[in-house]
Amino acid sequence: MALFAVCSTSAAQQAQATTVQHLTLADTIQLAKANEPTFASARAAQQSAKIDAYLAKAALLPSATYHNQMLYTQPNGQTNQGGQVGAQASPVFIANNAVHEYASQAVVDERIGWKGFADAQVATANAARAAAELEVSRRGLVTAVVGLYYSVATLGEKVRIQGEALSEAKAFTTVTQQREAAREVAHADVVKAQLQMQQKQRDLSDATVAEQKARLELGVLLFPDPRTPYTTDPAVTNRVLPTKEEVDQTASKNNPEIRSALTGLQAANASVTSAKAAYLPDLGLNFTYGIDAPQFAKRGPDDVRNLGYSISGTIDIPVWDWFSTQKRVKQSQIQRDAAKVTLTAAQRRLIATLEESYAEAVAARDQLDLLDQSVTTAEESLRLTKLRYSAGESTALEVVDAQNSFLAARTAESDGVVRFETALASLQILTGSL
Repeated sequence: MALFAVCSTSAAQQAQATTVQHLTLADTIQLAKANEPTFASARAAQQSAKIDAYLAKAALLPSATYHNQMLYTQPNGQTNQGGQVGAQASPVFIANNAVHEYASQAVVDERIGWKGFADAQVATANAARAAAELEVSRRGLVTAVVGLYYSVATLGEKVRIQGEALSEAKAFTTVTQQREAAREVAHADVVKAQLQMQQKQRDLSDATVAEQKARLELGVLLFPDPRTPYTTDPAVTNRVLPTKEEVDQTASKNNPEIRSALTGLQAANASVTSAKAAYLPDLGLNFTYGIDAPQFAKRGPDDVRNLGYSISGTIDIPVWDWFSTQKRVKQSQIQRDAAKVTLTAAQRRLIATLEESYAEAVAARDQLDLLDQSVTTAEESLRLTKLRYSAGESTALEVVDAQNSFLAARTAESDGVVRFETALASLQILTGSL
């Protein structure tokens, strides 16, 4: 029974390992987001920046501490009148108030300064910029995944096309050998057909290797073991594009590069304000409630009250720092000027990217019909050439050329479909719909 159980478990594991998983494009993107390290780093940076913004805002609020301390100081053998009632033993250290001192206090501190508000603005802008950078990283990852996903699909189609081309070459080789045996053609036709067949065998081998490489590259982004078998959806083209106005309007609103550059400029402006705030005074407030007495009790000797409170306020006015504040202001202004250049460059790049991507999508869509026509024409040409060869009206070279033309047309059609799908996905990424 134990041996049967082990065999059953092993068989189940093997069946699970050989299960082929089907992946849609949405599934592939989700798996890649969970496994890609660059995107994970961008997400960690965004979460860290969000926490920094929270901490900067929390620093503006009062802090509360419950302070407890017991202090014993060696007496010096004398007495003094520093106690609450009558004379007390004098401590050796003059900084201490009594030989026995107990503190149990609730302390509330608040520091008010313009620099704190400016730093909170900087942290908030940095958090917004990190969120925009996360979206930039996501769109870059999606772009890479889309390219690999459709590469796997088209390379699989090319393997099928090369397999059919090899079958066609083998069939033509058989025809030439039969006609040579019937003394209808020269041996040169057989040699030409065999060379064509051998070339198609090499092309099929290269196409198979290319497909395996693409599958492994995509598998690295998706699975713990890149060799995990999976299938993808074929590239199905609907050949419908949004209008140029719709793309421009949506992309201008949802572009993360613009948001990143804009929030970067906001952070730079807040940094200038933060640097200038060092010229202004800071106000410190303190409220303390509890005991600080020679006895750890609410009441001391003769019913003296130990429990009470104190309030203090402090204003620190900057006077001289050897021009350090001036240099920090200058430094932040330099960074702000660089942020302005980054913003304008991002705006120009968005305009150019939109124009390039839409032009590419339109060209790829317009060429699809031509590619379909080319495949139909090349297929008809091959059929007619084979008929003419069977009737002795054409040469083997013409048949081989027709075969190569048909193969080239089918390969170009496959590449054209992927080109359009990739261009359409680029537009969807720019508009934020993918």
